[in-house]
Amino acid sequence: MTPLVSEGLSLQLRLNRESFALDVEVSLPARGITAVFGASGSGKTTLLRCVAGLETEAQGRVSLGETVWQDSTQGLLVPTWQRRLGYVFQEASLFEHLDVQGNLDYGVRRSSVPVDAATLAAAIELLGIGSLLQRTPQGLSGGERQRVAIARALASQPRLLLLDEPLASLDAARRRDILPWLERLRDEISLPMLYVTHSMEEVARLADHLLVLENGRVKASGPAGEVLASVENPTIVGEEAGVLLSGHIAQRDAAWQLSRADFPGGSLWVRDQGWPMGRAVRLRVLARDVSLAIAEPRDSSIQNQLRAIITTVIADDHPSQVLVRLDCAGTVLLARVTRRALHALNLAPGVSVWALVKSVAVIG
Repeated sequence: MTPLVSEGLSLQLRLNRESFALDVEVSLPARGITAVFGASGSGKTTLLRCVAGLETEAQGRVSLGETVWQDSTQGLLVPTWQRRLGYVFQEASLFEHLDVQGNLDYGVRRSSVPVDAATLAAAIELLGIGSLLQRTPQGLSGGERQRVAIARALASQPRLLLLDEPLASLDAARRRDILPWLERLRDEISLPMLYVTHSMEEVARLADHLLVLENGRVKASGPAGEVLASVENPTIVGEEAGVLLSGHIAQRDAAWQLSRADFPGGSLWVRDQGWPMGRAVRLRVLARDVSLAIAEPRDSSIQNQLRAIITTVIADDHPSQVLVRLDCAGTVLLARVTRRALHALNLAPGVSVWALVKSVAVIG
C-alpha cells in the first residue's frame, strides 16, 4: 500500500480474523471529532484498538502528522504506552481506591511528556469537575465518572483521543448532561478525536467528520453534513435520514418566542432558546419532516418554506417511498415522499419545488 499523506491521522490497516476482516484506508482531520459510525460488528471498536496498538496482529500503517506509530513494511510497531494517546471506554474504568484527584494524578504520571499544573487545571476546568476532586468514584453519577475519565485522558497530554461509545452505558438523562461537555471539548481544544458511536443523535450533535464502516470497510468518509446529505451512497436510511445545517441566529421574535437561523441558501424559524444574535447553531432537518409542493403554498401552517431544485431521486427503504435530494441555493435538504406523490406531481431531477419544513431540531 502507498502511504497516505496527511497532517492528521492516516490509517492503512488490515486485520483478518476467522469471521471478520478489517480493511481500512483513510485520512482523517487533524482536529475536531471524527465520529466512527456503523452497525454492530462493522469494525468500529476494532479500528480504535488497531489505532491504539492493541491489535498486534494488524498489518499496515498508522501515522499522526509526521509521527509514524506503525509501519509493517519496516517492522515498526510502537507500543500503546508510547503512542501519546488517550483512550476512554464505555465504562469509565476509574480506580475505585483513589479519589478523583488521585485518578487525575495517575493520568499525569502515565504521560510520556512532562505535565505541568496548568495543563491539569485546564482539563479540570474544561470538564467542569473541580467540585468533584475529593469524591470517590463510588459517589459519582455515570456522567460524572465519564467526565473524570475524559479529564484523566487529557491530563496525559495526548496527541489523539479515542472514545469508544462513552455514553453507551448512560441513561437518556445522563447522556443529555454530558453532551454539552463533549461539545465544549470539541470546540475548545485542538486535538483530533475518534468517537465510536451507534447513536445518530451523537453524530448529529458532535461530529465534524463522519467515518462510516460497513463489514470492516469504509463506506463513506467526509464532513458530517456532506456524508449525511449524500443519496448516491446513502449511509443513513429510514427514519434517521436527514441533513445537518450550520447557521447563525439572525433575528429573534420575542412576541412569538421564535428565532430565525440563517444559513447559505435560506433561513428557518426555530424555537427561541435565548441565544444572542450571531450565535452559531447546528440544525438537523429529517427527511420525514420535509414535504414538497410545486406551487408556492398559501395559507399554510408550515411557516418554513424554501425554494429548491430537485437534483436526485432514489429508492427509500420501503418500496412505497423515495428520498428526494434538493438544492436550496447551494444547501442540501432531503425529503421523503411517496411514489404516488412523485408520480402525481411529476417530480424529477431539475424540477423547481417548494420545500416545506415541518420541524427543525436545534442540536447545538
